[in-house]
Amino acid sequence: MTLSCIQQPHPHLQANLEDGVLTLAINRSEAKNALYGELYLWIAQAFDEADTDKNVRVVIFRGAENDFSAGNDMKDFMGFMQKPLEAPAGEGPPFVLLKAAARFSKPLIIAVKGVAIGIGVTILLHADLVYADKTALFQIPFVSLGLSPEGAASRLLVQQAGYHKAAELLFTAKKFDAATAQQANLINDVVDDVYATAQQTAQQLAALPLASLKQSKALMKKDLAEIISCIDEEAEIFMQRVRSPEMMEAVQAFMQKRKPDFSQFN
Repeated sequence: MTLSCIQQPHPHLQANLEDGVLTLAINRSEAKNALYGELYLWIAQAFDEADTDKNVRVVIFRGAENDFSAGNDMKDFMGFMQKPLEAPAGEGPPFVLLKAAARFSKPLIIAVKGVAIGIGVTILLHADLVYADKTALFQIPFVSLGLSPEGAASRLLVQQAGYHKAAELLFTAKKFDAATAQQANLINDVVDDVYATAQQTAQQLAALPLASLKQSKALMKKDLAEIISCIDEEAEIFMQRVRSPEMMEAVQAFMQKRKPDFSQFN
């Protein structure tokens, strides 16, 4: 066994490999599985190692308990905002994770309970199969924070949901339920026991010829280089927006527990 996520477990990421199925579960329930720099990189490394490990045939990505992910940890994010950019934006931890998910060549199944916010939604665009239950609540909040899309969402969400639905979800930054997510083709199905469904599907896939699965995925995602380039391009724009006055107003409003006022900006 060469997977570091199993050999040296991270306190906020559970990893279990059984019969070719690697389950990665974010385990930070007290923060609704909000992600931070080190955890982004640890999950990305787990994806990269699983991609080359012959013992792994399928990966399930999920929350350990009742939420998928609330997105960026705000305290970690605000600390990150204060640091000068010393490398290309695409090398930032969230974008490293998104690119690892995009590059992953084996079947990737995501199971969603509870909140899926920000990157908790955009990473779904890079999965092969996504299931949710009726507790799932999604949000793409970037515009409401003075930010812009990430993870090639400006491209992939339009492809999957259609332009008008993508514009609605991105522009309004509204929360939406699993039924709406299914209508927007963000998820495959709404099921009663989402973790059991993900596990059953993974076991079915693990019994199939891996070479055929990987080749089929490669053919369907033959524009991968363009997707990676789009993630990097969006990352540059996103990081410019991080230092925008609108973002500063959104952060101040969050800290002061008030509604942000963007009327002062053109």
